Amino acid sequence: MKVVLQRVKHAAVEVKGKITGEIGRGLCLLVGINKGDSENDALYLANKIVELRIFPDEEGKMNLSLQDIRGEVLAVSQFTLAGSVKKGRRPSFDKAEEPGKAEKLFSYFVELIRQRGIRIKTGVFGALMDVRLINDGPVTFIIQKKNLSENEMKK
Repeated sequence: MKVVLQRVKHAAVEVKGKITGEIGRGLCLLVGINKGDSENDALYLANKIVELRIFPDEEGKMNLSLQDIRGEVLAVSQFTLAGSVKKGRRPSFDKAEEPGKAEKLFSYFVELIRQRGIRIKTGVFGALMDVRLINDGPVTFIIQKKNLSENEMKK
């Protein structure tokens, strides 16, 4: 799994002219799922994202987590994150998970974040979406984890 995480002041996703998810201060997550990604990968990433200290404290130092600031999440599935542009000029999506499995794992990932007490909104899986955001900072990270062992999950 790969997540592009952006700290935002506001974010919204729209499908066919209708807003399907909108948040205030928090994180916008673009989530890509590769073949072989597992629930263990989703658990690791959900925990990492919720606990990552990337929000400023009163001194302006990145020292607060999403939980600390009671922030929100907008999660958007984005299969193109599994794409490769190593050969030729047309992206290859051979490593992207099959849609049914990817949707199930994406939903599980969203539920894990929700279970941590975070308000989370999403787009529509597989739809063409317009995503608008105000990047706060700008602060952007790419987090990736694949095929985790039991020991890695606990870290």
